[in-house]
Amino acid sequence: MGAGHDAVAVELARRLTAAGHEAEVVDVLELLPLRLGRALRRWYGWMMRRAPWSYALLYRAFFVPRHPAWAASPLTVLVAARLDRLVRRRGPDLVVSTFHLAAQAAGHLRRTGRLTVPGTALLTDFAAHRLWLHPGTDRYLCPCPETALDVTAATGRPADCHAPLTRPAFRRPPAGAAAVRARIGLGPDDRTVLVSAGSWGVGEVEETARVLARSGRYVPVVLCGRNQALRDRLRGVEGLVALGWRDDLPELMGAAYALVDNAAGLTCREAFAARLPVVSYRPIPGHGRDGVLAMARAGLSVHADDAARLIAELDRLGDPATRSRLVARGSALFDAPAAEDLLFGPYGPDSGPQVESRVRGPDHVRAPDRPG
Repeated sequence: MGAGHDAVAVELARRLTAAGHEAEVVDVLELLPLRLGRALRRWYGWMMRRAPWSYALLYRAFFVPRHPAWAASPLTVLVAARLDRLVRRRGPDLVVSTFHLAAQAAGHLRRTGRLTVPGTALLTDFAAHRLWLHPGTDRYLCPCPETALDVTAATGRPADCHAPLTRPAFRRPPAGAAAVRARIGLGPDDRTVLVSAGSWGVGEVEETARVLARSGRYVPVVLCGRNQALRDRLRGVEGLVALGWRDDLPELMGAAYALVDNAAGLTCREAFAARLPVVSYRPIPGHGRDGVLAMARAGLSVHADDAARLIAELDRLGDPATRSRLVARGSALFDAPAAEDLLFGPYGPDSGPQVESRVRGPDHVRAPDRPG
């Protein structure tokens, strides 16, 4: 639905193409007839902007794992029929899903014998909700060891931890911080906090920005994505900067003190790559909240549950040791194998469905025992 799924797919395809493979990215929503996919996207956007409580109810009813952890919905069957025709025309060696509806459709085809090549689900969520899981999926690639453990426990299928699929620019040493600050109207001594709202600019980011601005210690730079209405509302607020869709996010992160996020999406992984600490605040409902809590449990970020703690956690990042520990946890994710290498490993194109339970990932990334 958002840009994160697309960006991960595009980056994976770029890497596979560079390695000599042929890769094609398909928007699974465009496979639906009668522009139904576009209608679903608009409906989801409306819910997240106007009635997030309704998405929270929908998520609890259909996304939260229960027994059995999978069930083919009418929408899954419809997508699977279109995907079946596409696969027959293209004749791929491997199908990789970076969106849960695609994973359901590919798993359904694999389960019913219509997909004769392996199907891999590459999770873009730290919290593996029900719709990512399907018994027909051959293997799962997960964002962290904790998620992989949850997936293999729920499915009995092989699950691996892979390094985040971020653009190489985020891993390079930051350059031109002064120029970036000047370009967006910041002074050299401003302590900049990026406030992420995803590509759709959703969530309670206005309240977040005002809390930061009122503190007098931080200058919030709100990434409004493609939500022009949000940017217009924030434009006149003193003490903050509101930006639209940006192509210079690596440079902005290089000039920032921290990222305040509300969805545990791709922007967090980009911050981990840029060695920028992440504090989560007022997460969007459903997968956003579950992902934020999963990241915090894994020690990758800090979850602030009220305004006072948000400022306190940002203040704590001024301590070099505290900052270094948090940054190291996120950076260590990149020690895991690359996703493009795992695709053609022991459970690659020549294998049939597997039932072994396996999790791979850097041991030092594992979080302490979960509370409770």
